[in-house]
Amino acid sequence: MSEAEAIAANRANWDDRADVHARSRMYDVDAFLADPTAVSSVVRNDLAVLAPHLPESGIAGRSLLHLQCHIGTDTVSWARLGAVEVHGLDLSPNSLRHAARIAAADGRDITWVEGDARFASAVVDRQFDTVVTSAGTIVWLPELTAWARSIHDLLAPGGVFVVRDDHPILGAMEFEPWEIDGDYLAGGGARTYADSGTYTEDSDGSIAHTTNHEWRHDLGEVVGALLAAGLVIEALAELPYMDWRPFPDLVPCAEGWTLPPGKPRIPLNFAVVARRPH
Repeated sequence: MSEAEAIAANRANWDDRADVHARSRMYDVDAFLADPTAVSSVVRNDLAVLAPHLPESGIAGRSLLHLQCHIGTDTVSWARLGAVEVHGLDLSPNSLRHAARIAAADGRDITWVEGDARFASAVVDRQFDTVVTSAGTIVWLPELTAWARSIHDLLAPGGVFVVRDDHPILGAMEFEPWEIDGDYLAGGGARTYADSGTYTEDSDGSIAHTTNHEWRHDLGEVVGALLAAGLVIEALAELPYMDWRPFPDLVPCAEGWTLPPGKPRIPLNFAVVARRPH
């Protein structure tokens, strides 16, 4: 299968997921819209990583691009925190349809753009103070070189980027610790599998386009791509929590889910903050 065919299959899969996620208890769109002060847990965790690299005013008044924004609840959360000129980009047109509906219901003027995050700078003709992506994003990208260059070009001089995502070691363990079952290092090609469900509750059998294609990206590749694009790395963290519960050993914590006391201490998330030099 060609790369273009793999991307098309993923787009169809995420078009299906968008309908499932928009009605799920996990996203709980109705409750999110009912409370105009609500901010998604994903964005709270992202902001905790990003805040030390922002001015005292925080995200307020800063233009923001959210890459791989899915149905837009996180994007709207950034707007609720005071980000301005907010844009959300995603590969899935059905995800963006839901995002536009949610933003309109919240009274938010957000620009939604359909496109591949690797080539976002080709479809978004402006620069931003802040670019963000997180929670299950970069495994859907075949490579990160173009992605990093695009992020560099989308950042205004002095602008800051944050990626926070599942730690690649979990993918190597197929999210079933504690045995290594797949590649950790990048470059091994796509991992292709079929799954009729998704990460929201009671979703088995709800996805018509079941084929998924993921690509491993180790931390060396992530950081190396950003450095090669001309960005300056300001922080790298391996974090003991994650936003979803892929395996039953995890227990609730303030950030989402973590390992209970007594389990081997492994990273569940990673985060990188990078800046475009002036």
